[in-house]
Amino acid sequence: MGKYILSVDVGTQTIKGVVYDFSGKIIIKEKRFYDKPYFSSKPGCYEREAEDYWNDLASVCKKLFKNDINAKDIEAVSITTQRATTVFLDKNFNPLRPTILWLDKREAEEVPSLGFYEIAFKLVGAFKTVKTFQKKSSVNWVIKNEPELWEKTKYVCHLSTYLNYKLTSAFSDSHASQVGYLPFNFKKKQWETENSWKYRAIPVKLNMLPKLLRPSDLIGYVTEKASRYTGLPKGVPVIAAASDKACELVGVGAYDKHDAALSFGTTATINFNSDKYLEAFRFFPSYPSAIWNDFNVEYQIFRGFWLISWFKEQFAKLESKTAESLGIATEELLENRVSDIPAGSDGLILHPFWSQSVIGKKQAIRGSIIGFTDSHKMEHVYKALIEGLMFALREGRDAIEKKMGIKLRHLFASGGGARSKLVVSCAADIMNLPVFKPDNVETSSLGAAILAALGVGKFNSIYEAIDAMKPNGEFIYPKPENVKIYDNIFKKVFVSIKGKLSPIFHKCEK
Repeated sequence: MGKYILSVDVGTQTIKGVVYDFSGKIIIKEKRFYDKPYFSSKPGCYEREAEDYWNDLASVCKKLFKNDINAKDIEAVSITTQRATTVFLDKNFNPLRPTILWLDKREAEEVPSLGFYEIAFKLVGAFKTVKTFQKKSSVNWVIKNEPELWEKTKYVCHLSTYLNYKLTSAFSDSHASQVGYLPFNFKKKQWETENSWKYRAIPVKLNMLPKLLRPSDLIGYVTEKASRYTGLPKGVPVIAAASDKACELVGVGAYDKHDAALSFGTTATINFNSDKYLEAFRFFPSYPSAIWNDFNVEYQIFRGFWLISWFKEQFAKLESKTAESLGIATEELLENRVSDIPAGSDGLILHPFWSQSVIGKKQAIRGSIIGFTDSHKMEHVYKALIEGLMFALREGRDAIEKKMGIKLRHLFASGGGARSKLVVSCAADIMNLPVFKPDNVETSSLGAAILAALGVGKFNSIYEAIDAMKPNGEFIYPKPENVKIYDNIFKKVFVSIKGKLSPIFHKCEK
């Protein structure tokens, strides 16, 4: 029997291979920035070759096994990936085109008619939501713009399914990885039955979609071909995990209904685990939890902590060079510089909605920074950015608490931003709750490892597995003087200004 779990976390900008023991301790990890990152043929289009993800996975595995880890010590493998990245495959499961990433903004200009269903959706006020669902589907875009390719398409899946297939030759995946624009029933955690309106909305067929399993179920075993390419031993079990956000919640141990997970990644989210399906925001579904019978109720900032990368690229190139010469992260240098800036950034307010959108006929959201005076510096903008992200997540927290009829007791931070004492402290002060800062922020890979450990029988339940493998860390508590300042800004400024700017932003969309 092996001693370790290999968990692979396939992100938007990086891939990480992490080897864990059954106490959740990291034995070794390998992080790789993509040599061939996603590309854009025109503004708003984001694609990456599916084979490049597979090549990077193999490279990470080989690099791990060149170190002190014997590949034969790996008892199981699990994969977690970014959500809603779509792959189009031919009859032999070969990619027909680059993957269309979750970041992609293209929309189908023409979508299939829903017939009499359209009348029903208009009556319940869901017509616009359904049409948005159709327009955002990569399938509908390909049907309209690449009809010859669509004729050759025999299978459609998300990135996690493709990588699991490459390892095992099994076209199967976890139901907790199906977050995207396909005919999935979020409440039942299965593909819709063939008579569902969703197959008219997105005209795939049920036999084009993968077999769905529960998180921690066996997908298959590493094939001889995959073994030769990755260095993994032939026959190692590959266990179904969940999407990156679902794995983060499990990995940080936030499964109690009075806890929530804050994900400080490319997309920033606050995520609640619930034993009931509910829509905290009208027509926005709960997603399948990595815990079999549960759901994740989520609020997200689409380009969340990507804004840190944007800020560094646009305003802090000199600081990045200085930090590199000192052998520290740019964020660490910037945080030292903002240490004396008071809560509220001396009146500078940032709304972190860089991925603009229109909601309904009157409401529109865009990013904004207001309140500049001649005393503000670059450091003020940096701190206001972090505060703005936390204000936006608080807005989601408040709405979900009200819908669920609960009050949170604790928050658990994860993702790259959780390394930052400034970020976690701002979250504690703005949310007025203790925030757990883990010593291992790679909680997405840890969540996948927990599911794999359960899948190979190391634990009797998911809760036993979480409690045995969750990370250590410390709680950061809110400072009363900052809580008062932030509460005033949130209620009287942040929310108010967002509403007042909406009509102006709506005009910008025309």
